[in-house]
Amino acid sequence: MEIKWLEDFLSLAETGSFSRSSALRHITQPAFSRRIKALENWVGAELIDRTTYPTTLTLAGVIFRERAALILHDVFEARATLRGQRSVPADTLSFAVPHALSLSFYPKWLTKVERAHFDDAPLDTKLVALNVHDAMMALVEGNCDLLMCYHHPEQPIQLDIKDYAMIPLGAEGFSPYTRAQRDGKPDFTLPGTATAPIPYLAYSPNAFLGQMVEIILESRRRPHHPPHHLRRRYETDMAEALKVMALEGHGIAWLPDSTVARELKSRQLALAGNASWCSQMEVRLYCKRHAAHNGNMPVKPLLNQLWMYLEAQAQSSRRQRVRP
Repeated sequence: MEIKWLEDFLSLAETGSFSRSSALRHITQPAFSRRIKALENWVGAELIDRTTYPTTLTLAGVIFRERAALILHDVFEARATLRGQRSVPADTLSFAVPHALSLSFYPKWLTKVERAHFDDAPLDTKLVALNVHDAMMALVEGNCDLLMCYHHPEQPIQLDIKDYAMIPLGAEGFSPYTRAQRDGKPDFTLPGTATAPIPYLAYSPNAFLGQMVEIILESRRRPHHPPHHLRRRYETDMAEALKVMALEGHGIAWLPDSTVARELKSRQLALAGNASWCSQMEVRLYCKRHAAHNGNMPVKPLLNQLWMYLEAQAQSSRRQRVRP
C-alpha cells in the first residue's frame, strides 16, 4: 500500500469526481483510477460506488475514510517527530490557508478577531500556506485545526456539511489589474483586439484562481459580449507573483482585491476592465464538526472558544441583514 493511494482516495471522497480529483492530483484519469483500484485490492473491498454520479462511497468506503485520514495523520506526525519538528502546542491554532489569503486577508482578519475578543490574550497560531486543494486536504487529513479558503458557487469547496462546520468570513472581489500610467489610466484595457492582443499573466490551469478566471472569461463568450483577445505570456500558481509582473508592466492579471489595496491607493495599479470582467468570492472558515461542537474526539479549548465567538458573530450578521 502506498501513501499516495490514501491521498487519492480522500480526494475522491471529497470531490465525488474521478476527473476532478485526477486533475487536482496532477495525474491522468486512467492512472488515478488504477491507483484507486489498487487501494481497493489492497483493502479487499470496494470503496467506491461507481454506479452513481457524483461518485459516492460504499459502506466500506465510509468506514475506511475516517481510518485513512487517521493513518495519514499518524504517518505525517511520525515524520515530523523524526525530523525533529515539534507538534503544534495545545494552545496554538494551526491554519491551512491558500497563498493569496495568507498574505492579505488572514493577517487583517486575525487582527480584527483579536481586538474584538482576544485582546487580553492574543492568539498563538501556526499558518501553512498551500494551494486550495492541498489546504483542503490538510484539514481532511487532520494536519490543521482550521481551513480558510475561497468559495464560489461555480467552483465550490467539496467538503461534506455533515462532517465539516463552516462560517462565512466575508466577500472578496476578484478583478483584472494592470500597471497604472502617470495619469492613472491602465496600461492595458480589456477586451483587446485581434491585431493587438493583451499580454495575459495567468494562473496555472489547476489553480483555484485560474479556474475563477476561466469562469469570468466563459461568461464573456456569450453573444452579447465582444470577443476578448488575450496572449498568454506568463504562468504561475502565485497571485503575488502575478501582481509583481503586472506592476512591472508585463500585462494584466486577475487578482483578489485584498492583495492590491496598497497598490491601488498609491496608483501603481489600475483596473483593466469594467464590472463585467470582475467576480466575487466568499471567504470561508472550516473545521471538523467534532472539533467545533465537542464531539467524542479530544479538542483544543481555544479552538472551541474561537469557533463559538465566530458563530455568534455570523448569527448576529445574519439577523442584521434580515431586519426590515
